[in-house]
Amino acid sequence: MTPQFAIHTVSQGLMAAFWICGPLLALSFALSIVINLIQIATSMQDPVFSTVPRLLASLGGLLLLMPWMLNHAAGYAIAILGDLARYAH
Repeated sequence: MTPQFAIHTVSQGLMAAFWICGPLLALSFALSIVINLIQIATSMQDPVFSTVPRLLASLGGLLLLMPWMLNHAAGYAIAILGDLARYAH
């Protein structure tokens, strides 16, 4: 295995992780901004108000995006394991 091939393999793994986790992280980040703006506007600093909607949105996003995430992860695993002979030398 050449260094370039190893770097390419690692970069593919990192990009797969980014594309799998990215939509859920973006959803949580956007909701956090909205909740923080509401807390600033209303001067309400209740920790339950900031935690519960974030958890529910993350759970809902996870349930909605899970088939896509599993499909993407399975595609990456198939691509890596399907070409296993390249990693042997």
